[in-house]
Amino acid sequence: MNDPATNRQRTGVYPGTFDPVHNGHIDIIGRAARLMDRLVIGVSISSGKGPLFSLEERLELVRAEMAPIVARNGTVIEVVSFEGLLIDFARKVDACMIVRGLRTVSDFDYEFQMAGMNYRMAPDVETVFLLASETHQFIASRLVKEVAKLGGDISTFVPLFTLKRTLAKLGRE
Repeated sequence: MNDPATNRQRTGVYPGTFDPVHNGHIDIIGRAARLMDRLVIGVSISSGKGPLFSLEERLELVRAEMAPIVARNGTVIEVVSFEGLLIDFARKVDACMIVRGLRTVSDFDYEFQMAGMNYRMAPDVETVFLLASETHQFIASRLVKEVAKLGGDISTFVPLFTLKRTLAKLGRE
């Protein structure tokens, strides 16, 4: 699937905080992986958001949840942390596209502005929007954490390994 014009491997970046990684993320990653040769999942350091999981834990969770996708379609998937401008990270990993998932109209408004800014800084890096599947449109990490902290059942929102780690983190093993 190399780009015939440049003989360059098609690399995409899917950025996020992934605190925790949820089924909506997994859906977008699986679908994005079919579109490119290499997908780099950028786990944002985002210490200002007060994450439930440390950066190392988030990296571990995302890596663990990628194994079935890699086994299914063979796309190279790398999971790495990043800090700073997304466009700088995209350049660093030689990405030609940024993948963003859209759940709502308000997501589109924000992502549209970001795509414009990124394009202005790096016109050779395209932003590709994938619509969330109807079964995952309402899932957000913030809501998953809130439901879990309040004792609710998050088993339909996150994969099993992430479920176990989230419940353990909250003392609900």
